[in-house]
Amino acid sequence: MSAVVHQQRDVRRARYAVAAVFAVHGAVTGSFATRVPWIQDHAGVSAGQLGLALAFPALGASLAMPLAGSVSHRFGARTALRGLIALWTLALTLPSIAPNLLTLCLALFVYGATAGMSDVAMNALGVEVENRLDKSIMSGLHGMWSAGALIGSAAGTLAAHLGADARLHHALAAAVLTVVGVTACTWVLDLQPAEDEEPPPRFALPPRSALLIGAIGFCAVFAEGASLDWSAVYLRDQLETSAGLAAACTTGFTLTMAVARIAGDHVVDRYGAVRTVRASGVVALLGGLLIVFAEHPAVAMGGFALMGLGIAVVVPLCFAAAGRSGSNPSLAIAGVATITYTSGLIAPSAIGLLAQATSLMVSFVLVTVLSCGIAGFAGVLRAGDRTKVTRPEAAVPEPRP
Repeated sequence: MSAVVHQQRDVRRARYAVAAVFAVHGAVTGSFATRVPWIQDHAGVSAGQLGLALAFPALGASLAMPLAGSVSHRFGARTALRGLIALWTLALTLPSIAPNLLTLCLALFVYGATAGMSDVAMNALGVEVENRLDKSIMSGLHGMWSAGALIGSAAGTLAAHLGADARLHHALAAAVLTVVGVTACTWVLDLQPAEDEEPPPRFALPPRSALLIGAIGFCAVFAEGASLDWSAVYLRDQLETSAGLAAACTTGFTLTMAVARIAGDHVVDRYGAVRTVRASGVVALLGGLLIVFAEHPAVAMGGFALMGLGIAVVVPLCFAAAGRSGSNPSLAIAGVATITYTSGLIAPSAIGLLAQATSLMVSFVLVTVLSCGIAGFAGVLRAGDRTKVTRPEAAVPEPRP
């Protein structure tokens, strides 16, 4: 009995440790995003060249993500995550020291590669902890990522306001986040491969199940990227609002997503992944319709808030379903992560190109249509419902009185 209680305590501690790693991962992203203008000036690149450079994180992540499974198999999950999160936090220092376009592209490639590999490793451990606790935690973990990103953004905004050199800012942030991330990894689950378990291939196509799950993630991340980058522009250009009100719309969307993710686990536990995502798709669809047909800024802001509420839990549940969809969770998670990273890369530019050819309202018609895909294909996330999981050994039994 004492062994069971000890095991439960270790799993609960692992949950908080993984949550801290998610927050650290998000804080790196927030720290970088706020200093992009400084990095552009330091590297001496034009807006077009910066756009080219900013494609390299997604390229690096897409190529490196499939390697995460091999790293975890070779070193064990805890050691692999400790090393990968340290590489990711330290990679924050690279873009700000790049003196030209070529070095900036190389720095951002490494930045993206380490981001993607650590992303896969921490999501795989999050799914395993969720299995052992037998309750949903993935939405909350991604909520912690959003909270970390907000903290990193706030610190970066303060540094930019004070006129701090981004090289110094990122060096200090990297040092602090490395210590926090590596320390948190001390308490994550130390999963080791079985002696007769063959290592996963270094590069392999994601399984078919991951492609179907990734398609839903694609729709959600496309809507997220479009809303984050274009909501303020939409209110300013389509509804002729002030710059302050337009910016408040983007902030409201971000906060809605963060709060919904943190609270989403309770909804998932009660209604299951499929029904939750189906309802989320309907909410996102209603938000999209309000955005498209809005004639007043308040209506559009309400639409973006509903959009954030609707898509908030979709990606976490995609990762949870991928982690239970086959015999190689890391490969499936890497496949879903690659698809969602790609969606986040192309969404802002696709919205802009379509808006240039037609109008920004038509662009958000596309976002609204993709929200229908979230609701319509939610059934492929059935693997994310723990009641469907056929791995009872993953759960930790409750102690008997």
